[in-house]
Amino acid sequence: METLVKDEPFLAPIEEPTDPQMKQTYDFFLKTYGKVITPVKVFQARMPTAFGQFSGMISQLDRMLELPAETVLLVRERVAQLNICLFCMDIGRAGVVQASMNEAKFDALNDYAASPLFNEGEKAVLDYVTDLTRDKKVNPETFARMREHYSERQICEIVYLVASEHVYNMTNIGLNIHSDMLCDITKKKKAD
Repeated sequence: METLVKDEPFLAPIEEPTDPQMKQTYDFFLKTYGKVITPVKVFQARMPTAFGQFSGMISQLDRMLELPAETVLLVRERVAQLNICLFCMDIGRAGVVQASMNEAKFDALNDYAASPLFNEGEKAVLDYVTDLTRDKKVNPETFARMREHYSERQICEIVYLVASEHVYNMTNIGLNIHSDMLCDITKKKKAD
């Protein structure tokens, strides 16, 4: 029986795909991040093309959201923190750096309830996201507080963000995929 190393993916990354579409996917990530991300090499390379397209569709759908980009990243980052998905926390922070968002705010995310960096609407949505992710249920009072700050469409978008982030988180956690240091790579690229 093969011995698994704690910090390595449970399945060996596929470095040289044979499928032409997967080669294009590798090229895309190489150009975007300077490396092919581990979830692509471990998960998507072994799955039918439609699975990679599904992940891409989530990214495309995110661009259709009414919520501000910062709120989208705060929600995704909070879910990833609670699920302890190191890859997702890293790629989320890379997005924060790339978009030149307030990094201090994301540094304070674990203590958002007491932090002056977050407004009441953000605190309400993060309470909702925390309850939904951690407890798999939401207190009606928490929902009512969030509803004071967000439209019905935005509330549905928040639920979508939590659900779709779980797809990413569980895929990475289930295959023992950790950080690719994308935040560091992004910071270095921005500095150059």
